[in-house]
Amino acid sequence: MVSFAAEPIFNIGNFAVTNAFLDTILVDGIIIGLIVTVKKRLSLVPGKLQTIVESLISEFYSITESVAGKNALKIFPFFMTFFIFILLANWSGLIPGISAIGLKGEHGIVPFLRPATSDFNVTLGLALVSVVATHILSIKTIGIVEYLSRYFSLNPINLFIGFLEIISEITKVVSLSFRLFGNIFAGEIVLGTVSSIFAIAFPLPFLMLEFVVGLVQALVFAMLTMAFMAILMTPHHVQAKEVSTHGI
Repeated sequence: MVSFAAEPIFNIGNFAVTNAFLDTILVDGIIIGLIVTVKKRLSLVPGKLQTIVESLISEFYSITESVAGKNALKIFPFFMTFFIFILLANWSGLIPGISAIGLKGEHGIVPFLRPATSDFNVTLGLALVSVVATHILSIKTIGIVEYLSRYFSLNPINLFIGFLEIISEITKVVSLSFRLFGNIFAGEIVLGTVSSIFAIAFPLPFLMLEFVVGLVQALVFAMLTMAFMAILMTPHHVQAKEVSTHGI
């Protein structure tokens, strides 16, 4: 049975180290290790690993540039970081036998590792970082005056629209965090239930499904963040002009 909350493995003082926290450290270690490995092998004549990494980065940067235009260089590091971290966190729960290694608890085995994104604290943190970073980039790019004009105006209609914009920023946090958490946590429940009944071949289709779901959810979170950043880094009057032009 998958617990709704991440299970504590041990304590450091008053701080409970959970299996989701350990998974976060594992994913961070994998990312750092990959970066160090690629950096050591950088060459004018690229090897297979360098070629794959460069191709992926080039492809994802092209996607970012097609959406964000001149702001792509600022947005791309956030887009790529969110995608890689969430993808590896989602897939970490698909490692064969990962849920069987752990401590014996009252309701069965408490695994040492649990996908970080199946813990709502993690997905909420990711959503908050996404939204806060979006607003910081917006202020740095278009200036504080232009930024505030999106939400506050002496015109009653624009003021009401600004109020709706503020509400939408709150719902971004809710939607980003719950969408990611819900999909990954539900997948953990399905895999746990199926694996406890059928131990050999039957769970394989579900593993493949969760493999695809993990990829899709990582892309959705990263691309929504990219789109939100691109929108808020564009001056409001420019957006209005583009809308009226396309409308015509």
